[in-house]
Amino acid sequence: MSRNLTIPPDIPPSTTGREDAVAVVALGANLGDREDTIRRAAERIARLPLVSDVRLSRLIESVAIKLDGPDPDAPVYVNAVALVTTRLAPEILLGMLHAIEAENGRERLERWGDRTLDLDLIAYDDETSDEPHLQLPHPRASERLFVLEPWLELDPDAVLPGRGRVADLVARLRAGGE
Repeated sequence: MSRNLTIPPDIPPSTTGREDAVAVVALGANLGDREDTIRRAAERIARLPLVSDVRLSRLIESVAIKLDGPDPDAPVYVNAVALVTTRLAPEILLGMLHAIEAENGRERLERWGDRTLDLDLIAYDDETSDEPHLQLPHPRASERLFVLEPWLELDPDAVLPGRGRVADLVARLRAGGE
């Protein structure tokens, strides 16, 4: 008994999916093996579904920022910025970043407290959002040299949506003694 097998034509690529976007993710840690944690977190982000590229800045140290300002007595942070090329929606990406924090022992006990890993979604292309669960761009990014300088290192033409060129923001903060 013979059977006829019909092979369907190749499926064309989907045209309804989300286009690639570049997300700016700030990474920070001031507890544990800070540098290793940052590097492993960047590698984990690179393995997320629908992520095609991750470019990590150099790692820098910065003083801890608490609710009442800089705290030189707190453990020092290691910070970096990653440019993440992805087709994940920003809400989904943020949820996955929170999951990576949890995988690294992040506990949200104190606002702006010490942490094993902090992953902040700073910007997602030129999208803006004022939703409580998704604020884009990140509301304090324009005030943080430890975010802006590594970002500028990766992209000298970077723009923080609604705030301006990152190079100009860095120059203003440096001039103000931040």
